[in-house]
Amino acid sequence: MPELHVLFNGYVRDGDDLRVAGTVSFIRDGESRVIVDPGMVPDRAEILDPMRELGVRPDDVTDVVFSHHHPDHTVNAALFPHARIHDVMATYLADRWTDRPAEGFEVSPGVRLLETPGHTREDITTLVDTADGLAALTHLWWAADGPADDPYTFDREVLRTQRERVLEVASLIVPGHGEAFEPGPDTAR
Repeated sequence: MPELHVLFNGYVRDGDDLRVAGTVSFIRDGESRVIVDPGMVPDRAEILDPMRELGVRPDDVTDVVFSHHHPDHTVNAALFPHARIHDVMATYLADRWTDRPAEGFEVSPGVRLLETPGHTREDITTLVDTADGLAALTHLWWAADGPADDPYTFDREVLRTQRERVLEVASLIVPGHGEAFEPGPDTAR
């Protein structure tokens, strides 16, 4: 059964000194070591130190998943030099580019991808079968408390449809810029 660890809880702090950090997660599933959204953080140690505490070195990481291609979710991917990179349209390793749909793609036996456009047209959600239920690592939500309407969505109705789709299966949401939360009736649709 896969283990899910949130390495860093992201945030968006508006104001004169805008600060943005993405939520970064680690999944251990058998021989697979998966990092999701290794983006902007105050210091790379915010990713590497929790990994070290889990007994994982950057060279051990087998896969990196990008929920989408904004820098706050991708900028630290080079920390994992031997990992396959997964996005909505392909898997990349060294100089190999392998086209494939994300929908249903198995990164490992307990980790699969869904195409979930909403924040961008190229969004994917990573589903993890944990001992506590199905976790969804996704940018369909920034955080548990909002924003209810993503200010960058290309289509509010598409966002709502994809949120409903994920809520039908997930018992835990790991959002793009906040702490994991259990969805409920007040979760933004």
